[in-house]
Amino acid sequence: MVRTTPDADARRERTLLVALLLSAWAPFVTGWAVILSQSTTQVADFVRRTVELGAVAVAWAVFRRLRRREPEPTTAARLERIAAWAVAAALGVSGGITLLLAIRRVAGFAPGGDVRLGLVVAVLGLVTNGWFWRRYAAFARERPGRLMEGQRTLYRAKVAVDACVIAALAAVALAPGRPATRWVDLAGSFAVALYLLWSAWRAAAGRSAAEADAAAVPVDTLAPSGSATPRRG
Repeated sequence: MVRTTPDADARRERTLLVALLLSAWAPFVTGWAVILSQSTTQVADFVRRTVELGAVAVAWAVFRRLRRREPEPTTAARLERIAAWAVAAALGVSGGITLLLAIRRVAGFAPGGDVRLGLVVAVLGLVTNGWFWRRYAAFARERPGRLMEGQRTLYRAKVAVDACVIAALAAVALAPGRPATRWVDLAGSFAVALYLLWSAWRAAAGRSAAEADAAAVPVDTLAPSGSATPRRG
């Protein structure tokens, strides 16, 4: 099993908290951007960011409880499964809603409005989520476990989706009146939806495999907060 230290766990908890705080404002700003624009991709992005905020909050709460209360291994494993399934559920729900919205708007919809705010949010999201993706990937390499693996999967999906959103909104901003722009906007929504659903399937499949063979994916057990002696994971 993998050893851990209080300092390493403190870094992970701080990263989760910063990720939660940065994710909290995104739905509000993106929601305002939806009001300003008429972009299907923008609506899909708002739904996605709102649902993903819940998954990030669950991950932070679970990690904090594991670190503060030092539960039994079975309880720790159950809490980490909850966090892992929250990631899969967030990806699946946001992907499904986005897909239904895109299908509904295939006929009789013309993108337009001011998408500049949404484009700025997407660009900032790409940079920020890219940093968190690399951070969680490093944590997962240092100490493999369900919780950090789940966050790496979530933020990898967020980066890919941000790239699709930027491409679609840039097309709307540069050529709002062209017929092709409508299809670019809808294609961005479909790309977002399909990638989210694919990521949800991968996350769920990974969690099921881990539950079937617990030895394959170690549990993120933690050293007690303030303890100088590492505890085995």
